Amino acid sequence: MTLTRGWSTHPEGSVLVEFGGTRVLCTASVTEGVPRWRKGSGLGWVTAEYAMLPRATNTRSDRESVKGRVGGRTHEISRLIGRSLRASIDLKALGENSIVLDCDVLQADGGTRTAAITGAYVALHDAVGWLAARKALAGKPDKVMHRSVAAVSVGIIAGEARLDLCYEEDVAAEVDMNVVCTGAGDFVEVQGTGEAGVFARDQLDSLLDLAVAGCAELAEAQRKALA
Repeated sequence: MTLTRGWSTHPEGSVLVEFGGTRVLCTASVTEGVPRWRKGSGLGWVTAEYAMLPRATNTRSDRESVKGRVGGRTHEISRLIGRSLRASIDLKALGENSIVLDCDVLQADGGTRTAAITGAYVALHDAVGWLAARKALAGKPDKVMHRSVAAVSVGIIAGEARLDLCYEEDVAAEVDMNVVCTGAGDFVEVQGTGEAGVFARDQLDSLLDLAVAGCAELAEAQRKALA
């Protein structure tokens, strides 16, 4: 897994995140002010949008902008990324500023949403640093990003728990989960389902243990990238 900061010139934060064959470009764009429903609250806002390039997979898919509607899967992933990133930031310390995370999948080989969350955290961190340099935050810079978040996929294939599933593993998984953790190992979100049956409590525990260990490695990679 690699995190390449400053991959794009124009955004206030940008990161190319690579999980094996999965590559996602995460950009953070800052605007002064907040949505109308949040004005006067003293709170900032962080949200996300997710999209996949037409040839990110082995066959071409139509652009959703051409279809004229955003698909349910895209909406679901965008909301997941937004929720996860808001868990990392003190919106009061951010002040009435808005940051939009755009996560565009350049190449997909499983785990695109988890890669997006992991990379978007670093892009968000850089965008907050950009605001801090301009003294545009309501709180101290070190209080704004008060915890890190990272995400990883886990699953059971042929009865074995595995970490960070590639596409071939994902489609064959008996159980498939996406887990979002803080740098301290607490859970932000857990999404899991029995794709080809049910799973026992001990299997769930083993998957969560594996995911927490994986997220700890990702958190360390984030720290090194931001050092």
